Amino acid sequence: QVQLVESGGGLVQAGGSLRLSCAASGSIFSITDMVWYRQAPGQQRELVAVTTRSGSTTYSDSVKGRFTISRTNAKNTVYLQMNSLKPEDTAVYYCYAAALWGEYWGQGTQVIVSS
Repeated sequence: QVQLVESGGGLVQAGGSLRLSCAASGSIFSITDMVWYRQAPGQQRELVAVTTRSGSTTYSDSVKGRFTISRTNAKNTVYLQMNSLKPEDTAVYYCYAAALWGEYWGQGTQVIVSS
C-alpha cells in the first residue's frame, strides 16, 4: 500500500508561483511513475506532468515551460513548481502514483489563480 498526501495549494494572483508537494509513504519502493493531474470545475481530470523512476519527465502542452516536476532522490516526494500561473490553471491538483501492484491517488489540493 502507498499513501499520498499533497500540500502547497492556495490562492495566488496571475503571474505568481506555487509549489505543490506530494509525500508518499508505505511501500514507496514499489512506486514507478508519479504524476500530477488536475481537475477544474465541470471539466475532466487532465494530466499535467509525469516523472518516471528513471527521472524522465513529460508535460502537457498547456503547462510546458511554466511548470516543473521533480522528485527527491529517495523518491518519496514529488514536487510541482508552478510559475507564471494563469487563471485557467485553477483546479484541484491530484498526485497519482503507479506502483508495482496498484495505483494510488492523493486527496487533492486546491489551486486558485485570480486575475
